[in-house]
Amino acid sequence: MASTVLELPPHRAVEQLEVELGLSQGDIAAALDASPRTVARWRGGQSYPQREVRGRLNALLDLRHRLLETFATAEAARAWLRTANRYLGGLAPGEALRAGRLDRVEAALEALGSGVFV
Repeated sequence: MASTVLELPPHRAVEQLEVELGLSQGDIAAALDASPRTVARWRGGQSYPQREVRGRLNALLDLRHRLLETFATAEAARAWLRTANRYLGGLAPGEALRAGRLDRVEAALEALGSGVFV
């Protein structure tokens, strides 16, 4: 499991996921198995994620980092998240994230990086 020490304050983490990947607070909440209201409180600096969710938030931030390393621009990463993917059975990676399948999105990105599903 990912580290439970956040690399960024929660409000900055949510902001970066929104701006760089185009995820809504609802998308982030679904990916982390948290409520949208909880994510809004993090965004507003009113609360801090509990241990288990911090680990999932770090995993999502790690994915963000890998996406930005893999694609030339943040827009290209956002486009990949919105595009149907054969590796994911026709789901867009963003849909898989909203379904809580961060592991499958990571695997699809790994496959792309390996040239398996271009």
